[in-house]
Amino acid sequence: MKLSIVTTLYRSAPYLRDFYERCCVAAEGITDHFEIVLVNDASPDESLDIALDLHEKDRRVRVIDLARNFGQHKAILTGLAHVRGELVFLLDSDLEEDPDWLRPFYDRMQETGADVVYGVQRKRKGSLFERVSGALYYAIFRLLSSHRVPTNQVAARLMTRRYVASLIEHRDQEVFLAGLLAMTGYEQIPLTVEKADKGSSSYSVRKKLAITLNSVTSFSNVPLVLIFYLGMIVTVVSLSAALFTLVAKLFFVDFELGWPSLIISIWLLSGLTFSCLGVIGMYLSKIFIETKDRPYTIIRQSYDRTGDALLEDGSLADAPLRDDSLRDVHPERDG
Repeated sequence: MKLSIVTTLYRSAPYLRDFYERCCVAAEGITDHFEIVLVNDASPDESLDIALDLHEKDRRVRVIDLARNFGQHKAILTGLAHVRGELVFLLDSDLEEDPDWLRPFYDRMQETGADVVYGVQRKRKGSLFERVSGALYYAIFRLLSSHRVPTNQVAARLMTRRYVASLIEHRDQEVFLAGLLAMTGYEQIPLTVEKADKGSSSYSVRKKLAITLNSVTSFSNVPLVLIFYLGMIVTVVSLSAALFTLVAKLFFVDFELGWPSLIISIWLLSGLTFSCLGVIGMYLSKIFIETKDRPYTIIRQSYDRTGDALLEDGSLADAPLRDDSLRDVHPERDG
């Protein structure tokens, strides 16, 4: 198998058929031996029905139906663990990322010999709030993490099989995909793209904040170091204030201590205490989750009519990278 195209489905019904047709056109410009892997992340609309209809009409379409919504990043890793292609093209299915990007990504990979060609927006799309919050997120992550994540990168990327095999070796239960993509290494080359804007985003402010906290606590111990220094600063300030109070009492008889300073001190120290405990709690929570070693994702059903069938040129279809890599529930395949 020359090429695998991987995407996840969540509220993708309005775009899916057009996505499929455009992917086929783009892939056929490179090879006749390709597959399209659709991972249904418990989409509440008709995405699964449409995907299964495409699967029935085209044996190159494979559908992986997850048992529940595990989140886009885990769904992506599930799809990547089941690809058969020597090259893997990952992109979103909502057509904000153009399937036609496959050709320039492929040409760039052939020119450079890189293992990954990933898309980077020339200018971040969306409203002023989305652009500002995105810039703030990358600034915070760069400040607190030792791993550099490219600014304004998109999901779309063309990867070699060996890179994907290394990527899915990561066993993080709390997945921050952008960090995993960067820390896997190999030669990764950016390619500037213009991402379309469909006008709405499934990522709310609350979800974006959760992603920021998850990315920082998953890839950096800097907050814990900052807590130590913060504690040292508070200790020095407190000792200085106590010394000042003692001197004032000894040499300035009319010096009066007021309740406001006491209340402020209590609230300040209480706030610092709760903040520090919260950060430590997040790290402990991640340790708790990681040590449980629960199944990464659970597949309700996998629809695949290729199996180990002979390709048109008589060669044997490539096996998935590692069917058991995510310890999924994998019923018999139909067809």
